[in-house]
Amino acid sequence: MRSFVNSDAGLSALTAAILVGGLGTRLRSMVSDRPKVLALVRRKPFLSYLLDQLAANGLKRVVLCCGYLGTQVRETFGDTYRDLDLVYSQEDTPLGTAGALRNAISSFESENILVMNGDSYCGADLASFYRWHLQKSAKVSLALVKMDDASRYGSVELDMDSRVMNFTEKNAIRKTGWINAGIYLLPKELLSNISLGCAVSLEKELLPAWAEQGFLCGFETDALFIDIGTPESYNLAESLLPE
Repeated sequence: MRSFVNSDAGLSALTAAILVGGLGTRLRSMVSDRPKVLALVRRKPFLSYLLDQLAANGLKRVVLCCGYLGTQVRETFGDTYRDLDLVYSQEDTPLGTAGALRNAISSFESENILVMNGDSYCGADLASFYRWHLQKSAKVSLALVKMDDASRYGSVELDMDSRVMNFTEKNAIRKTGWINAGIYLLPKELLSNISLGCAVSLEKELLPAWAEQGFLCGFETDALFIDIGTPESYNLAESLLPE
């Protein structure tokens, strides 16, 4: 897998947010005593791979949006990791992915936020993603990876100008498609429109709405993608993630 290190000060000035509050119900048979992001891969918590990626790309501030067993995340990582300052936002009741971001909005120090799903890893060139986002003058961008079988994830359709036109739901038909890789760039101001304390899904509610409004763009990358949402994909992570 290619390794990318950012020299762009613009990216380093962004606040990153990682969504680490998932219940991980499908993984309970293998990881029952900790949140999914602390599942061990090569004897390291899965979350450490995401933090390593952010540190290698020069970011300095990461907000961890915690939920289920969130105190374990803080006990494991503390307030710093490599060159990263870690800030914790704990939800008292499940708020969904967008609701969790709204809950953490006061911790975001940049106008644009780099958001990552905590249960998946995409080795995308984050600096190139950010430059592309600025060059496109996109309001919201998401990273996309191509899968030979997109049936488990659902696929994303783009127009010729890289604007997202449609999200296809998960189905049993195996086919190649571009899927949401779980990395986003978005302005903090959009999160302020969410009512505080309301459960809102970024993937199911906001992204489709933003696509309809014509300001959601997709960045295509051939980078490694792996998630740990199921026992099968979790087992694959051991062999696919970098040492």
